Amino acid sequence: MFARVLFVLLLATNLGLAAWLWLAPKPSVAALPVTDPGVPQLVLLSEQMGGPAAAAEMAEAPMAPTDLARLSCTQLGPFGTQADLRRTMNALTPRVDRVQFRETRTTRSRGWWVYLPAFKDRSEALSAARNLSEKGIRDYYVVTAGDQQNTISLGLFRARENADRRVAELQGLGFAPSMTERTDELPEYWLEFAVVAGAPFNWRDVVPDTTDLVATPIECR
Repeated sequence: MFARVLFVLLLATNLGLAAWLWLAPKPSVAALPVTDPGVPQLVLLSEQMGGPAAAAEMAEAPMAPTDLARLSCTQLGPFGTQADLRRTMNALTPRVDRVQFRETRTTRSRGWWVYLPAFKDRSEALSAARNLSEKGIRDYYVVTAGDQQNTISLGLFRARENADRRVAELQGLGFAPSMTERTDELPEYWLEFAVVAGAPFNWRDVVPDTTDLVATPIECR
């Protein structure tokens, strides 16, 4: 009987303790400081400056019309390589008010190609090649693959006059050659620099190599 009463008391005590632990308010935990005492908190630059609008104010403002009016601007080029451009830019930078560069694309001729247009098949191309050889033409090549397959190449000439002579020679032998200009698209580089209007400045005294360079006055912008 005593053991049963003791068991009931222990059970009631455990239930009460469990209820108290469950319902009791949780102790507040103090938030840890973001930084050590005496060290200022880090702030993003965009927050410190007031967001994107303020950050935009940090960009260099365009020159006012009154400032542009006092300048004389020149375009210089073309430069065939970035190395030539950089060398000239380094020479001009300490002596001018402003200097910048830009890149354009240009088409340049690689020469003139003389050929007999593609034949129906390889056997016809080889037959035409034998005919060329019989008439004393040795400088030819039968294209065996690619877009120009079965075409007979008769030479690539840098000068148009030489290509014209080759065409006339072949026509005199009874052939009907074609001629096409071969071109490449290449980059060109230009410098634009500004000096105070009326100031004594000759870019030729500064630029290390002035060969093939053309200076053109342009509007300052």
